[in-house]
Amino acid sequence: MASEGGATGYIVHHLTPLSVGEGFWTLHLDTLFFSMVLGGVFIWFFKSQAEKATAGVPNMTQNIAEMLVEFVDGQVKDSFHGKSKLIAPLGLTIFCWVFLWNLMDLIPVDLMSLIASLMGIEYLRVVPSTDLNATFALSISVFILIIFYSIKIKGVFGFAKELTCTPFGPFLMPFNLLLKVVEEIAKPISLGLRLFGNLYAGELIFILIALLPPLIQPALSFPWAIFHILIIVLQAFIFMVLTIVYLSMAHEDH
Repeated sequence: MASEGGATGYIVHHLTPLSVGEGFWTLHLDTLFFSMVLGGVFIWFFKSQAEKATAGVPNMTQNIAEMLVEFVDGQVKDSFHGKSKLIAPLGLTIFCWVFLWNLMDLIPVDLMSLIASLMGIEYLRVVPSTDLNATFALSISVFILIIFYSIKIKGVFGFAKELTCTPFGPFLMPFNLLLKVVEEIAKPISLGLRLFGNLYAGELIFILIALLPPLIQPALSFPWAIFHILIIVLQAFIFMVLTIVYLSMAHEDH
């Protein structure tokens, strides 16, 4: 096992992003790069399957695409009670994109770092969902949609009334407003932190396993990888379902 200083340096190195800029204007280039690449993979896959779709016996990739679409569509029908052509495509995009983000966690810890070092890149973090900036960017985007549809469906007056008059009536407006503001702000915070926390912990465990002697690593890394597959899918599912539920609440105008 590596010495304490060596182990600490190894962990810090793998958890340090490739970044430019300073302070608030720091950009994590690896997060942006892998997010765009994985988003492109998602678009290419469904576009290619839509173009090759056939009414006959589908191949394996068409089956996967159809299963994903039907799965998300079923979740929307169960959880969303309004009318919108955006929710199902949004749910599919979020589920697949977050799943691909998380799937990068199964790449061997040192593989991408070795490739990056050969290209002269010192730091590289390949799992976008282990970057709090990425998870919060996605959750804030959902939050903006929640506010937009709340105002669109209920109107400015209706949304303001909901903020100030629920749950305790118009006589406790300041208290109602405080509760509602906390409730609304908690939505993107919980979405972003939940995804980040689970994947960051999973990546950290893989890094710790990589510090063990080579003979011990397979006995621990393989079972953890199998278990982590459940986490990868579950976190993508939770993010998608909560997005659908929050947008359904925004569409309720009664």
